[in-house]
Amino acid sequence: MSLALDRSPSHHGRSVRLDTLVRVRWLAIAGQTATIGVVGFIMNFPLPTGWCLALVALSAWVNLALRLRFPSSQRFSERATMVLLGYDVLQLAGLLFLTGGLQNPFSFLLIAPVMISATALPPPRTLMLGALVVVVATVLGWLHMPLPWYEGEQIGIPIAYTLGIWVALVSTLSFMGIFAFRVAEENRQLADALATAELVLAREQHLNALDGLAAAAAHQLGTPLATIALVAKELESEIQPGDGRAEDIRLLRTQADRCRDILRQLASMGVDPESPLERMELPQLLEEVSAPHRDFDVEIVLASAGDPGLEPVFARNPAILYGLGNIIENAVDFASERVEVTAAWNDETVSITVADDGPGFAVEIIERLGEPYVTTRPGAREEETDEPRPEVAERGGLGLGFFIAKTLLERTGAGLSLANRKLPDRGAVVTIVWPRAAVDHGGDRSGRKPAELGRAR
Repeated sequence: MSLALDRSPSHHGRSVRLDTLVRVRWLAIAGQTATIGVVGFIMNFPLPTGWCLALVALSAWVNLALRLRFPSSQRFSERATMVLLGYDVLQLAGLLFLTGGLQNPFSFLLIAPVMISATALPPPRTLMLGALVVVVATVLGWLHMPLPWYEGEQIGIPIAYTLGIWVALVSTLSFMGIFAFRVAEENRQLADALATAELVLAREQHLNALDGLAAAAAHQLGTPLATIALVAKELESEIQPGDGRAEDIRLLRTQADRCRDILRQLASMGVDPESPLERMELPQLLEEVSAPHRDFDVEIVLASAGDPGLEPVFARNPAILYGLGNIIENAVDFASERVEVTAAWNDETVSITVADDGPGFAVEIIERLGEPYVTTRPGAREEETDEPRPEVAERGGLGLGFFIAKTLLERTGAGLSLANRKLPDRGAVVTIVWPRAAVDHGGDRSGRKPAELGRAR
C-alpha cells in the first residue's frame, strides 16, 4: 500500500499520528458492525448485509495495512491525513447509500471526519473535506436505496423533511467545524506560547548557571592574574633593548591587564546609569569596546551614520560592554584583514553592525548560533584558509561566548540578526538593534531624557 507521507514537518507544524487515526477508525468499525448486527439480525429489517459488511471489512483492511506498513508513532502529513479522512467520508456514504441515504438517522456521522480535520488540519484542508461532505449529502438526499423497515410496511419520508435534514446537516457542519477549529487553534497557540516560555526559561537557567561560574572564576583568578602581571612587568623591565622577546612580553602583560579588567567588569554589575561619569556617547562606546582588539593584525574601522548632534548616550552597562566586545572579538578572530563597525541611529532605533571579511557563517548552522554549545570557532586564528570553518569546535571554543553575549544584549532590549555578505564580497555580518528609548540615557539642554521629552510633547 502506498500513501503520500511527508517525512518532514508540515509547514503549518500540524500532523496527526497514525495511532490516533487507526484507533478512531476501529471505534467506527465496531459501531458499524454492531449497528448492522442489530438492524439486520435482531430487528430483522431487510438489509443488504453482505455489501454493508464488505464496506466495514474494507475499513478493517485499511487499518491493518496501515499498521503493517507504518509504525504507530508515524505522523501523517496534512495531505495524507485529509486523504484518510476523505476515505472515511466515502465509506460512510457507501453505507448510507445502502441504508436510506439522508433518511438514515446515522447520516449525521458524516460530520465526524470534518471535526477531526478542524482540530488537526489547517482551514483549507478542512474546507475541502467539508465540501466533500456537502456533495455526498446532496447526492444521498436524492440517490439511495430504501430505508430498512419492518417487512410489509412502507415508511414515507416527505421531500421537505429530507431537505430539512440536509440543511440541518450542512448548518451543523459549518457551526461545529468553525467552533472546533477556533478551540483547537487557541490550544495550539497556548501550546506554542508555553513552548516558547520553556525555551526562554532554559536559556535563563543556562545563563544563571554561567553567572555562578563567572563569580567563582572572578574570585579564583584574581590572585594568579596578579602574579602573572607582576612577573611580566619584571621581565619587561629586565629585557635588553632590541631583544625580539620584548614585544611578546609586552603583549603578555597587556593581555593579563585585560583579563583583570574583565574580572573587574564582572564585579561591577551595579553601576548607576544616571551618573554622568557612567554615560558615554555611542561613538565613544564603540571606541572603548574595540580598543582591546586593536593589537592584532586586523584593522578595525569605526563609522557612524546618523546626525552628529543627536548621538545616543549609553549607560556604562557591563552587559552591553561585554556583549559588543565579544561580537567584535569574534569578528577579529575570523577576519582576514578588516572589521567594520558601523553605528546608525534615528529617532526610533539605534543599531550597530559588525562586519568582517572572513569566511562567513556556515549556512547549515547560522539559524542555531546563539544556542549554548553551538559554535563555528575552530581555534583562535590558528590558520588562514579559504575553506569554510567547521561548525563544531574540536580544538577550542564551546559556543558559550556568543550565547552569553546574545542573551546579555537581549536583556537590554536588543534584537540580533546574523547574515553573510552578498557575493562577490564574503564575511559575516552581525546587526544589533535597540529601540532608542531602551538605551538612550541622554537628554536635551534642560536635562530631560528623550522619554520625558516625548511625554512633554
